[in-house]
Amino acid sequence: MKRTPSNGFTLTELLVVIVIIATLGGIAYPVSLSMIAKSREATCLGNLRQIGAGLQAYLSDNNQRLPILALGRDSKSSAEPVLETVLLPYCGGEDVFRCPADKEQFAKTGSSYNWNITQDGLHIAKLSFYGIEDRPDLIPLVSDKESWHPSGTNFLYADSSSSNKARFATGNKKD
Repeated sequence: MKRTPSNGFTLTELLVVIVIIATLGGIAYPVSLSMIAKSREATCLGNLRQIGAGLQAYLSDNNQRLPILALGRDSKSSAEPVLETVLLPYCGGEDVFRCPADKEQFAKTGSSYNWNITQDGLHIAKLSFYGIEDRPDLIPLVSDKESWHPSGTNFLYADSSSSNKARFATGNKKD
């Protein structure tokens, strides 16, 4: 009898295809996780820019003086003035205060971000931070509550810019 060629895959061909797909999946999975983390970080930086815009509106209404706020609160039911309660009318919604990488702080406290209490009530043109003066691009006003991002902590600076790099340094200055 004469053999007719089969139209299907042989077992060897099928195993080779499965190995190739598994290898591609093994490569794509960590890359996709990294891309998701970077997109969350970009969203967080965008949130900080929106908070910066809200802060500019607040300053306009309050003689260019920063608010006097607590660093944060233990729960949403706490009554002290904090970033997410004082600036909420200027920021357009509570989601601005939620970093997408934050899995518990926002749900517990209402914000993924901390206020820099060393700047409480100061005039925006007279800020000082550990010896840094007249450099609003180096004075942080808001930061992530935790280092959720691959690059570390995100910051909103007094010049309304946001960055995932700390631009300031503390410690003794050398003359």
